[in-house]
Amino acid sequence: MELDFLENKIVLITGGTGSFGSGFVKYLLNNSRAKKIIIFSRDELKQSRMKEEIEDRDRKLRFFLGDIRDLQRLQRAFSGVDIVIHAAALKQVPTIEYNPYEAVKTNIIGTQNVIDAAIDQKIEKAILISTDKAALPANLYGSTKLCAEKLFVSGNYYAGGTTEFSCVRYGNVIASRGSIVEILLKNKDAEKVYITDEKMTRFWITLEQSYDLVLFALKNMKGGEIFIPKIPSMKLVDLFNYLAPNAQKEIIGIRPGEKLHEALLSKEESRHAVELDRYIVVLPEHSNDPHVINRFKDFLSIGQKLPDDFSYDSDTNKEWLTKEDFNEIIKNTDYV
Repeated sequence: MELDFLENKIVLITGGTGSFGSGFVKYLLNNSRAKKIIIFSRDELKQSRMKEEIEDRDRKLRFFLGDIRDLQRLQRAFSGVDIVIHAAALKQVPTIEYNPYEAVKTNIIGTQNVIDAAIDQKIEKAILISTDKAALPANLYGSTKLCAEKLFVSGNYYAGGTTEFSCVRYGNVIASRGSIVEILLKNKDAEKVYITDEKMTRFWITLEQSYDLVLFALKNMKGGEIFIPKIPSMKLVDLFNYLAPNAQKEIIGIRPGEKLHEALLSKEESRHAVELDRYIVVLPEHSNDPHVINRFKDFLSIGQKLPDDFSYDSDTNKEWLTKEDFNEIIKNTDYV
């Protein structure tokens, strides 16, 4: 994808020391002519390690210590910034089930702070990194991310055309730090592994696909869309069979807050969504309004209407990740 739209832009990533942020920064440094890239996060150790890991020949990379719960700090960090990618969030489902209000303070109130700071500092574009757990949420993490999506979409009404807000929503990232994939790869000789449910399925995406999705959204967004990639599913039991074929497998049952299958698009959302070649774009619900139709005319002209009662679920997905494809992805991940 051509990244000319990032030329001379200042890009800030909240939660930028996470798996997405650290990889995306390297991608931007190598492939774009962004003027400056700012990491905003609260973990000084991760920032220090990131400085050591990334070779920044052109000295474009900056680090800003802060928490999205702190609006005043966000106001300072966003000064002069053109594009904000909001990836900061509490994400561990079982932990959040036992510490619910901490997730509310970060994922909901923190997101509203990002919106307020972006409008006040006249940011051009802001993108929220969301999750499949926000569609038909069954746990607090998914519920907080659904709220974050709703806040971001509504941010367009308050911005008065100054700042555009949109979201991307995707499934499990194969190469993310702390994921079950990484744990299994680091324990290849484990004698026993634990599976929650043999029927469980998930959507899977690579970090590179997540970069493409975010960049596509940034380049094409008008404000108010949710961009969803068309990605494969895989059974969790197949993942364990691929990575730990000789280990004894013990079924332990679904953990608090977990779903058997995930959804990327609900039937309700599909009524105001269009299908592109690689993505599904959910338009604002009032997309029958003439002003909205004109705003999204490009998507409406090239996109296909989805079938009635369509939903995009991990167990009924048409595309499945094969062992060969999965092994090829694993072979090309950084931590192998």
